[in-house]
Amino acid sequence: QVQLVESGGGLVQAGGSLRLSCAASGRTFSSAAMGWFRQAPGKEREFVAAINWAGGDTYYTDSVKGRFTVSRDYAKNSEYLQMNSLKPEDTAVYYCAARLRFSAATARLGPAYDYWGQGTQVTASI
Repeated sequence: QVQLVESGGGLVQAGGSLRLSCAASGRTFSSAAMGWFRQAPGKEREFVAAINWAGGDTYYTDSVKGRFTVSRDYAKNSEYLQMNSLKPEDTAVYYCAARLRFSAATARLGPAYDYWGQGTQVTASI
């Protein structure tokens, strides 16, 4: 089993920045990926970003490209989401996810991920 714990959420004014962290513990893995998803009230969960653990390839949804950056610290078994120029429409609960096997074709698909964190609230106010 893998446990994921997110941190770093909060309330920020539109245009501000936040950095989310996700620490993985339990079963270690050397060839996998981690991702970020979000769910706003009344909306379906959507993909935000992902990173291939071994190669470092990154994937983003169009609405966050140029504003968000996903990264990982292999030694700490952690991933991060740096969010700049936040907009009110970025407000959501953000979830960290991890998968044991990676395929670029399914990098954006929630069901392809094996483990999920509990979520952290991000609110960007006008």
